[in-house]
Amino acid sequence: MTVMTPGSNIPLTAPRVAVDVAAPVRLDVSGLLLTADGKVRSDDDFIFYNQPTGPGVSHRSGGGSAPDAITVDTAAVPPGIEKIVVTASPDAAGQSFQGIEPTATLRDADSGAALATFTPPRLGAETALVVIEIYRRGGAWKARAVGQGYANGLAGIATDFGVTVEEPTPTPTTPTTPAAPPTPPTTHAAPPPTGPAVHLPPPPAAPPATTPAPAPTPGTGKINLDKGRVNLQKNQTVSLVKGGRPLLTQVKMGLGWEPAFRGKDIDLDASVIAYGPQRNHIESCYFGKLSILNGAIKHSGDNLTGEGAGDDEVIVVDLGRIPAEVSGLVFTVNSFSGQKFTEVTKAYCRLLDAGTGEELVRFDLTSAEAQTGVMMAKLIRQFSGEWEMTGLGDFVKARTVRGMVKPAAQAL
Repeated sequence: MTVMTPGSNIPLTAPRVAVDVAAPVRLDVSGLLLTADGKVRSDDDFIFYNQPTGPGVSHRSGGGSAPDAITVDTAAVPPGIEKIVVTASPDAAGQSFQGIEPTATLRDADSGAALATFTPPRLGAETALVVIEIYRRGGAWKARAVGQGYANGLAGIATDFGVTVEEPTPTPTTPTTPAAPPTPPTTHAAPPPTGPAVHLPPPPAAPPATTPAPAPTPGTGKINLDKGRVNLQKNQTVSLVKGGRPLLTQVKMGLGWEPAFRGKDIDLDASVIAYGPQRNHIESCYFGKLSILNGAIKHSGDNLTGEGAGDDEVIVVDLGRIPAEVSGLVFTVNSFSGQKFTEVTKAYCRLLDAGTGEELVRFDLTSAEAQTGVMMAKLIRQFSGEWEMTGLGDFVKARTVRGMVKPAAQAL
């Protein structure tokens, strides 16, 4: 039996497979049939407890005593369907995966034999997960471990893949204050459902109007580039999608810093490390190797002082040319001379559109430790094709990029 890690994949050895997801609490497990554009054809392609059968895909309830499962009969999946994603969310409304470690098991649906398991790492405020996907590749079927989290529950996953979710009608209550005037309808109304109505559990009740809503927790939710530049906080993630389309052009990762003490040069080295889906090291781009992956990633060269305004070192990444075997990039900064990051100030990284120079994402390092290496950010290729950037800011003891390979792999 294979133990899978995020991004890893295996060929299916059985025509009918089942994916069950177990946890210390009861989970709702669902399946979505997706076309090549990553969307359902209609609401009929959302398979869950309230709509348990679809073309080639079915839902099996565990009744509370066993985990729910999604079964896929690959021979019966329609030709236009490229993948089936299996999702999970806690049955209790509003409950997150904090402290709950779900494990997905891929089985031969006929014999029940376990083929692979996958436990998504580092879960927190997520209230729903895309756990595993079953997908076609070159006429054969494979399974890939995903582990992508959502902070807005199963409804967030459903709408992200094109399902029309009907909100339950609230129970009328007697208002204690005059009602606000109705909001004018938007000019871009969503199309009506093309399949049966999909009813999901209601979201957690909103706090009273007199209680300020809590601020979003850093690192949760799914934001993109539609509203302009994104200022990341530590462990926060932004999807590199703009106007509904993945950013697959050339981008620049600019990294900068200043000496904390006037008159003292700081020689730091910026690098990027490329990994495969099993966190396997593929290649590193740094001052000693300025181009990797057949020119898809290029380094501007070494800055020996850190003095002056603007980016100290720049790494150009052509997202559209990154080879398929590369699923993650980690951007690091090291002090070869042994100076610690407590001697550095104003360290940052920022992602720019290489064509226009527009700054898309910025992450400022707001803390420092007496270490010689720091992982600044990572870019992860998602199962749907787009890239996501996460601010890291994690310090390690390493003076060269070679010493960063192992800790950076663990950060993926």
